[in-house]
Amino acid sequence: MTMRIAVVGPVAQSIPPTRSGSVETVTALLTDGLVAEGHDVTLFAAGSSTTTARLHASFERGYHEDTSLWPWELCELFNLAAAVERAAEFDVIHYQAVFAPMSLAFTRLTPTPVVITVHHVPTPPEVALWSRYPEAPFVAISAAQAQLLGGLNVVGTIHHAVDMDTFVLHPKSEDYLVFLGRFTEGKGVLQAIDVARRAGLRLVLAAAANDYYRDVVAPMVDGHQVVYAGEVDLPQKVELLGGARALLYPVQSSESFGLVVAEAMACGTPVAALRRGAVDEVIDDGVTGGIFDSLDELVQGLPTVLALDRSRVRSHAVRRFGPERMVAEHVEAYARLVTEPHGAERTA
Repeated sequence: MTMRIAVVGPVAQSIPPTRSGSVETVTALLTDGLVAEGHDVTLFAAGSSTTTARLHASFERGYHEDTSLWPWELCELFNLAAAVERAAEFDVIHYQAVFAPMSLAFTRLTPTPVVITVHHVPTPPEVALWSRYPEAPFVAISAAQAQLLGGLNVVGTIHHAVDMDTFVLHPKSEDYLVFLGRFTEGKGVLQAIDVARRAGLRLVLAAAANDYYRDVVAPMVDGHQVVYAGEVDLPQKVELLGGARALLYPVQSSESFGLVVAEAMACGTPVAALRRGAVDEVIDDGVTGGIFDSLDELVQGLPTVLALDRSRVRSHAVRRFGPERMVAEHVEAYARLVTEPHGAERTA
């Protein structure tokens, strides 16, 4: 069954992103994967995007690149509205929400199904507000996130994917650990530094500098045991993850997925993580990494993680997080929405 699909991506920056941006990265993989499977796909995104689909650009550059485009919410709304205005041309519209599922307000204005993916950990007040549209279809990115979406119409739980042609196996590592993620308290960068120091290993930090980095993290960077690499582009990211002995992922608050975890494993790099959010779903404990209940346990178990077979880490990542699997599961979800027009009401 060939479908006409509108994928509405964020318009903060290009798709795929030139630097960090997990939502844009996954949106690019899904869009190009749908095209490769023979579907008629239109991507609604910034004009600087690169895609094998048709590109509809309400803005030539994203609002992170063109600061005259503000407020950002209005930019996102215009991009989404452009797809809904053309709803008759599509069998399904898929909205990739950066912060909020703005497409909820459109779901009763068109007979074309508008499915939503949110990429953050939803709070109870957010879910309570979203439940004003209980029939609106959501795709969850993990079982952990789906559980938090209780009472909403979750039509599928689909893990993210990684471009396995880009994130390739690095059979031999260099002598460092890596932390790669936004500098916030919830990401656990201070805990990563603590682990590296207690283990006597060098740690490389990579992310864009912000106030939290400058005020809290930078005083702990000595340039020897704790090194700051700055924000990295895609080739640098692949080399940094692939060269690491392990990715440290001591998150302090739940994550709905954790794309960097799958990216590291695709390079053969095991992950040492605290048990939060979707960690249990993404990491195969003892195979692709180690999952621990406390920082002390993580430090004690780190040698076991470092000894894991990198080829086996990579092979498990390919099987579980290849783009073909993600695309196929999305097509199944779309087909249910298209062929069972009242299925959402029954589920709700």
